Amino acid sequence: MSRVEIGLGLQCDKLPGRYAQLARTAEEYGIDVISVFSDLLFQPPIGALLEIAGATERVRLGAACWNPFTLHPYEIAGQFALLDQASGGRAYLGLAKGTWLGAIGVAQPRAVAHLREAVGHIRALLAGDGRGYDGELYPLRPDVRLRYPVLRPEPPLLLGSWGPLGIALAGRTADELKLGGTANPDLVPVVRERLAVGETATGRPLGTVRLCFGAVTVVDTDGAAARTAARREVAMYLDAVAELDPTVELPSGLLAGVRDRLAANDHAAAGELIPDDILDRFAFSGTPEQVAAQAQALIDAGVDRVEFGTPHGLADDKVGITLIGREVLPMLKRDPS
Repeated sequence: MSRVEIGLGLQCDKLPGRYAQLARTAEEYGIDVISVFSDLLFQPPIGALLEIAGATERVRLGAACWNPFTLHPYEIAGQFALLDQASGGRAYLGLAKGTWLGAIGVAQPRAVAHLREAVGHIRALLAGDGRGYDGELYPLRPDVRLRYPVLRPEPPLLLGSWGPLGIALAGRTADELKLGGTANPDLVPVVRERLAVGETATGRPLGTVRLCFGAVTVVDTDGAAARTAARREVAMYLDAVAELDPTVELPSGLLAGVRDRLAANDHAAAGELIPDDILDRFAFSGTPEQVAAQAQALIDAGVDRVEFGTPHGLADDKVGITLIGREVLPMLKRDPS
């Protein structure tokens, strides 16, 4: 077992130049991986990722995640290949089905099939051998090849999924699985069992697929203020993933109340409904000591990467990232026992 990685997740809502500043700070403090989200209605992640690639030397980086419903696998292959070249081979390929796409009129039928075929289409293109891909949804004719050099024809693949079928797909095909929106250590053994279904079906050793848990993070010396901010930030993600966690029992009426207030664009009021125990399952928040304790619980439960997601701090994301690097990381025991 290798040392547990610590990652940073950035939202695509910043001005040009800011991504480079934050990435340099993160790398200086020893962050291992920087992910850029590809959430609906935010900036496309490729611009931020190219900026980060040029500003860093060591960190792994990638989109978490591209989805084949709004970006064809051919385009994903091209954007990944460009990022991998720009970063000198430090990029990972991140795919998920995407969330909230109904708001722009995009349906997501047969989501796992779309992901499976996207993987096949992208891998066939990056291989560059003209093998083609016999897909129903994303076919690729034999002898169709990219017209530019590809640095790594077999890049590390990350799949983002919560559902049993998507997780089993990761067990069959991926190098890493990410569950976005959770800080819940009780979920780790459930996910490992679901991964084992795919790993066993394809003859891969159990534990082949690395496991990443990531969530909204707000850290500050004022722990109460940090937790208040985290409630506001996590409300929209709670709406998307809370019902998918089989280990959490939500208070009656909580999700309905959160959704009503989100529909009224009152995120603060939605956050006020979230009790402490639920907050701690879906976000990292509080003082550096509190956030470190949450991360350590995940490490002890067996995750391979903990990802601290946006917004990181109260008024300034760089302050939050600095606290993570300077105070949270030194408290963590990341080496296997």
